Amino acid sequence: MTGRAVPEARRRDQPSDARSQLAVTGRLVVLASGAGSNLGAILGAIAHRRLHAEVVAVVINRRNAGAGAIAEGAGVPVSYWPLTPYLASAPDPAVGRRRYDADLAAAIAQASPDLVVLAGWMHLLSSAFLGRFPNRVVNLHPALPGQFPGPSAIADAWSAHRAGLIDRTGAMVHYVPDEGVDDGPVIANVEVPIHPGDTIESLRARIQAAEHELIIEATAKALAELPRHDASPTAARQTGPG
Repeated sequence: MTGRAVPEARRRDQPSDARSQLAVTGRLVVLASGAGSNLGAILGAIAHRRLHAEVVAVVINRRNAGAGAIAEGAGVPVSYWPLTPYLASAPDPAVGRRRYDADLAAAIAQASPDLVVLAGWMHLLSSAFLGRFPNRVVNLHPALPGQFPGPSAIADAWSAHRAGLIDRTGAMVHYVPDEGVDDGPVIANVEVPIHPGDTIESLRARIQAAEHELIIEATAKALAELPRHDASPTAARQTGPG
């Protein structure tokens, strides 16, 4: 099988004293294609007990993605899952992508995640993946709800600003229920004003800074909402059979 199985992180014993209030409450698998600054924000929030979760695995689909190095530095298992071998061996690209998604989902499922976080993941997931994790996949996108879907969102916002159409943009985290592009139910969003002296580089930097706080807030909110959406793996392990 192309790619490596996502390693299952060692489960932590739950403390029995007052410290249990700070115990891990969610298992996260993070998928990233780029530098990994949002992964770093998540790991930092966990380390400072701002987010009661554990990143049990990270998946990258670009060999040199900085997210891989960030995960390794934090002692988090990393798997590299390239799409190219699937496309090369399939009769058409759509078949290859679905095979990739199905294999990736099967590997991630071994880590028993409560939530799959797409933090700069540059690959549109199909139902072959999403069907394994209903209501448990969330995506970070650098635009406000209903605006600028797709991978060029910041550039598109900048172009709209220069055309006099907008004076603000932002970022959102949303559920990924299907194969729609950046249009799932919104968990949280934040506005980022565009200043008169901005360049696209300064705007991008401020959006990324806003994302770092937003991803923490939205991940915590999504974890808290899990019992209403689905019987999460963590809840099942804690309560056991009824």
